[in-house]
Amino acid sequence: MPRDASELSRRLSRHAEAVCRHYLSNGRRRGRYWTVGDVRNTPGRSMFVRLSGPESGPGAAGHWTDAASAEYGDLLDVIRESCGLVDFRDVAAEARRFLSLPRAEPHGTPKPVRTPVPAGSPEAARRLFAMSQPIRRTLVETYLRNRGIRNVRDAGSLRFHPRCYYRPEGDGPTETWPAMIASVTDLDGRLTGAHRTWLDPNGFDAVRLGKAPVDTPRRAMGGLLGHAVRFGAADDVLAVGEGIETMLSLRCALPAMPMAAALSANHLAALLLPPALRRLYIARDADAAGDTALAALTERAEAAGIEALALSPRRGDFNEDLRTFGLRALRRTLRIQLAPQDVARFMRRGKARKG
Repeated sequence: MPRDASELSRRLSRHAEAVCRHYLSNGRRRGRYWTVGDVRNTPGRSMFVRLSGPESGPGAAGHWTDAASAEYGDLLDVIRESCGLVDFRDVAAEARRFLSLPRAEPHGTPKPVRTPVPAGSPEAARRLFAMSQPIRRTLVETYLRNRGIRNVRDAGSLRFHPRCYYRPEGDGPTETWPAMIASVTDLDGRLTGAHRTWLDPNGFDAVRLGKAPVDTPRRAMGGLLGHAVRFGAADDVLAVGEGIETMLSLRCALPAMPMAAALSANHLAALLLPPALRRLYIARDADAAGDTALAALTERAEAAGIEALALSPRRGDFNEDLRTFGLRALRRTLRIQLAPQDVARFMRRGKARKG
């Protein structure tokens, strides 16, 4: 039985088309090649997998190239990236499962067994975020761009998972969908939870706005109360609001201002504030829950000696404003709501502070 990566790769190459149909299911065969958007199974045609050829060497079956990103590799790389795996032992185990081979006998020092953790716990959130990948050139970038968010700064809190489990309410079968994974952190930067937005790999429409066609396309896990998804390092000024897309829309117009998304109106009202904070901008959603959260957080901030200022959208939220009216109009809307000293400081077109 195969004992190394090269032998596993050769065995997979004998079944190149079957591997592609299983792990790159959003693609299709075109002549001697399988075409798909990228190695993470995004729909498209920029990646080509050779379906025939020798088992190794130049022109080998299973070798692939992505013309858009200049990435290349073999079918083991396809398994790793499409399944969101990190450790080669996990990649090899998945390849063996596909090939119906016996498991490799352990040798040397055995790898510690990862103990199960409760579903929805902070540790489960940490594991989910760790197994996800950066968002560059993934469906997350496409999703945000379709929401009008074209330049995501300080995106380390966002990741992409190509096959994130979704469990419907009741007794329905577990499904897998691509997802945007956001880290929820405390004031010291410790990850306490994660937020999942399941995405539609088939594109964007005006009803779901790119989210997957499931009953609850957004869910959070872990410890959320008081914490947030953060963009940039807060100092004396911070903008906060409910949704990730809302705050990223604001950040398009205010690229240098640190921001945090609390994920719901209730969590926004309970958000813990940095000790050095002097001015807090609260991006309200235009509904009753948004008004309640604004009032509660304003009261808490002022009791702590922090100036609290509301930022109000023209429509339901700032992402809707961005998509409807455009970035220039959004900047004009915000300019008259900022403290005068913050207009030049945070509305410049330069780079945002790293965080």
